[in-house]
Amino acid sequence: MPAHSSFDYAVIRVVPRVEREEFINAGVILYCLTRRFLDARVELDERRLLALAPDVDVDLIRGHLEAIPRLCAGGRAAGPIGQLPQKERFHWLVAPRSTMLQTGPVHSGLCQEPTKALEHLMQRMVRPPSGGEPHR
Repeated sequence: MPAHSSFDYAVIRVVPRVEREEFINAGVILYCLTRRFLDARVELDERRLLALAPDVDVDLIRGHLEAIPRLCAGGRAAGPIGQLPQKERFHWLVAPRSTMLQTGPVHSGLCQEPTKALEHLMQRMVRPPSGGEPHR
């Protein structure tokens, strides 16, 4: 059984009208130093976004969201930020911003497999609850 490793993560938020401070969660960025792991998953719930801001440019937001996993992967295709070491890319991605795409606070956890932890966080923090009792 693999040892537990610490990781840091932040939830990606879409804030269509920054002045209103309303947002929907659209992804998670997870960084695990000991496993040399930096990745993000994004899933934009367009229906929820349009309910919050009917006039928002969904294609523009989707394009920006899709860039985040590329920045995590790094390399030339990710531009100048993609050339930075993983730790610096993570800190750049989670830096506070007052734009339509923001990240929540950075939190920490322990995991054996960062990929599974990322999927768990997506299920818990981004995807709507499926079936069962409503959350209260």
